[in-house]
Order: sequence, then structure tokens, then C-alpha cells
Amino acid sequence: MKKDVKTVSGNIVDVLHSRIYQGTLTISNGRIVDILKTDDGCDTYIIPGLVDAHIHIESSMLTPSEFARAAVIHGTVAAVSDPHEIANVLGIKGVKYMIEDALSIPFKFYFGAPSCVPATPFETSGAYLGSGEIEELLKLKQIKYLGEVMNFPGVVNDDPEVINKINIAKKYSKLIDGHAPMLGGKELKKYVDAGISTDHECSTIGEALERLELGMNIQIREGSLGRNFEELISLVGTHHDRCMFCSDDKHPDDLLKGHINELVKRGLGHGIDLMKILRVACVNPVLHYQLDVGLLQVGDAADFIEVDNLDDFNVLKTYINGKLVAEKGRTLIPKKSSKIVNNFNVKEKVERDFVVAYKNGKINVIEVIDGQLITNKIVTQPLVMDGCVVSDVKRDLLKMASINRYNEAKVATAFVKNFGLKRGAIASSVSHDSHNIVVIGVNDTDMCRAVNLIIENKGGISAVSENTEMILPLPIAGIMSNEDYLTVAEKYTEMDKIAKSFGSTLRAPFMMLSFLSLLVIPKLKLSDKGLFDAEKFEFIDLFTNIS
Repeated sequence: MKKDVKTVSGNIVDVLHSRIYQGTLTISNGRIVDILKTDDGCDTYIIPGLVDAHIHIESSMLTPSEFARAAVIHGTVAAVSDPHEIANVLGIKGVKYMIEDALSIPFKFYFGAPSCVPATPFETSGAYLGSGEIEELLKLKQIKYLGEVMNFPGVVNDDPEVINKINIAKKYSKLIDGHAPMLGGKELKKYVDAGISTDHECSTIGEALERLELGMNIQIREGSLGRNFEELISLVGTHHDRCMFCSDDKHPDDLLKGHINELVKRGLGHGIDLMKILRVACVNPVLHYQLDVGLLQVGDAADFIEVDNLDDFNVLKTYINGKLVAEKGRTLIPKKSSKIVNNFNVKEKVERDFVVAYKNGKINVIEVIDGQLITNKIVTQPLVMDGCVVSDVKRDLLKMASINRYNEAKVATAFVKNFGLKRGAIASSVSHDSHNIVVIGVNDTDMCRAVNLIIENKGGISAVSENTEMILPLPIAGIMSNEDYLTVAEKYTEMDKIAKSFGSTLRAPFMMLSFLSLLVIPKLKLSDKGLFDAEKFEFIDLFTNIS
């Protein structure tokens, strides 16, 4: 049988040995079999492919195969993906769906076993992954690690189920990912001593340095909402061997613009040494997770990119296993059809479901911080009309609701500050972590219609006002589209513009909305069961008598 042999020449950037030389790669059957140094004049630079060290693919609203079609344009060849979102909807079936879809294309996905499904007992999830299910997943060769351990109180307080999952990961020699925002001191040490090796939740240098001192690796996050690059990028200058780049969550419009390549450019713009930046972007995830991703050495998989120069870092070509998968801004991976799977069992709502009867005193309010997953908790006097608490547009205090999408239940309500809507309502069935329906609006009529649009379509993001009614359907688990990435990005961009035309000044209103139910991030959030204090890890009443 004739061997598939090809050669690629350029200025080879050997990050492992911190050198650049002119050379030619000889590739056979997807691997580099020889590297010949040359004296030929070369214009382009050959660099190891970029790796996203921690991402929830579902956040892109794309299937893995469709995410890959977009990511390769930007030089990404691999992603370490925690399928936590779909697992909360469909359990093991959802994780296997992601694996199956990913195997249909030439991109390197490395999935984890979601450790916290549901993330907390304070919300309604579509599935439950106990120790037995985690062991079943960790036995699979496609499962590379135990997904982020968000239940850090469970680790600190020796919760038997959490500790058992960690021990199962150790049993199968699988790494353990972390998630411990604002944890410090003795509690952090106990968390790290349990065997947890990474954290992507650092928002300050102090947090990151404390984790580095304890032996953790820091994943510098720059996603569509959580954006910690500017705060943490200086770490690459001092701890380049212990840092990685990650997105965590990436909406489709942002993925269209760029991926890890943008972080490389920005890092170089900060004056950080090229080899240090590339170590973080290309090498460290491969070494830490022991990925079968090439690093431009003889015997490696032929995973690499060509860029025009080392200043602009424009990606010209992307190769995976020696196959050209993107060139000059075009993906060469053909679109694959994706099966529809879902778990949506709720009837349409009526306006009275969203009414909040006034009791007495002031109310606890979720205060949004743009660009952060963390929220503040404030107490203020509500606007009361006809015995009911309503949205106060003048003070930017808007009603929010969370609707159980798995079973019929009472609608949970709260109020949010700094979201900015002046009219209408926006809603989403992408709401971390259990993906119930969340909505924010200026009146009950628009909120109810926005929610019912999602129920009618069994998933999506919607925007409704007196003159507007639009939805981006997400029929796969209520969190992903079955359309191509360009179509999804275009529709999402339009939805984003509508939300901003309603008055929101947030960078990503729908992304922010989806995180206001993430109970493992301080300080105040809303689940389908009620208002939740993430610092005390307990429910609190909407009303308070604090004067």
C-alpha cells in the first residue's frame, strides 16, 4: 500500500527547545517522520497547534464537530472539554453524544467526566452522575480526566460522595480539574492536597500565586464573560511553565472572531517572550494532560499551524494529523449532520406565574458586574405597585425568573441590578449549571412570552418586546444548535444586538444571563428553587427586614 507522504517547509518554531530554524517536515500517515534543516529562504513560520486547556463546548451553542470547523480557522487543533453542561441535561447519554459527534471530524477533543451533576443539590437538574456513573465514564479511553470539582465545600468538608469520585479518578490514574473561586488559606491547601491540579477561576494575581505555591497549574481564562487575561497575563513572564490559556465559555460570535490565537497576539503585545507565550498556548496543556497532540518533534502527530510572521501572528494554515483542515480563513472540515437529543418537559407559562406579591421590608438584589461571573449582593427598597414588586427601570432593578424545565414547578423570582434593560425581556435555556430557563425583563407580559418561545422550541435564547419577537432555537439538549457555525454566529449576533437595543450595556447580555443561575460562584444567584447565597451555600428569602 502506498504511503501518504508529504513535506511542509518553513521557519520551524521549536518551542520545546526555544529555537527557530529553517527546515522541512516530512509527514507520513499523520506523523512527523523526519525534520531536515535547510538554508532555504522561508517566509512563513511553522508552530505547534494551539490548545484550549479548558472549555465547555456547549457554551458555543455548537456541536463539537461544528465548533471544530470554526476553531481550526484560528489555529486551534485540540480542546480539553468538560461536557458538564449536556451532562446536567442528559447524563451519561449526553457525554457519549459529545464523544460520538467529536469522533466524526479530524479535531482532537479530550473530554472529562463531569464531577458535579448536578452542581449542587439546590437546583433541579435533568440527570444525576453519582460515583457509579463517574466510574463508568472514567473507564472510557475517550475520558481523559475528572471534570472541574466545583463542589469545593464538599472537598473541604470531606463529603463522602465528592471524595469517592476523586478517589475513583486516582484509581484510573486520571487527572482532576479544579474550580475554587475565592478559596484560600487552609481550605485551599486541603482542596489541592486532595489531588486537584488546575484552576481556571482565578480573578486576581494573589489568588493565582497562592495556587501556584501549592503546586496547582493556572488556566488563564478569557471567555465571552469570564475575562481574566489582563489581570493574570503577567504570570506568563514568571511562571510560564505552569500556565495555560483557556476559554471556559465561548459564545459563537466571539469564536468567529478568534480563539487562543488572539491571546497569543495580546500576550506578545504585552512584551512577553514569544517562547513563553507559545509554551502556555501550545505545550503546557499537552504535557499536563498527556495529550496525543504533536509538538513539532520527530515521531509526533503532525499537528501544527503556519503563520505569516511572529508579530501579527495571522494563521494561514492549520494541520491536524498531517491533514490540512483550514486555509486562509476557510475551514476545510465538511459539515456533519447532528442528531437531535433533548430533555424538555414543561408546559407554557401564564403571566401570573411571574407575579411577586409584596411582603414587607427591603429586598435582596443580585448586582451584576460586567465581565465577571461573580456578583454582589445588595439590599434595597423595591418598587411596589398594586401590592406587587415590579421592575424599576429608572433604578435598573429588573425582575428575574428561573423556570424548571424538567418538571412542572413554581416559578422562582428575584431582582437584578445593572442589567440595563429599558424595555422588553430576554430569556435563555442555557443557564448554568442545570440549564433551566432564565429570563429578565421589565414586565411580566414580555417575560412570559420570552419564556414560552423557548418552551415552544424546546430550547433557545429569545428576545421579546412590544414590537419584537425573536428566538435562536437550540434543539440539541436545549443548549446547542444543529445549524452551521456561521448561521448560529449570525443569529446570535442579531440576538445580542436586540438585547442591547432594549438598553443593556453589558458586553454579553445573554452570557451574563446564563451565569446568573450558577450557584457555585459568589455571591448571590437564582436557581429554579429560589434565591441562593453562594457564600453561605444556602437559600435566602427575597425579602429582608434590614433597615
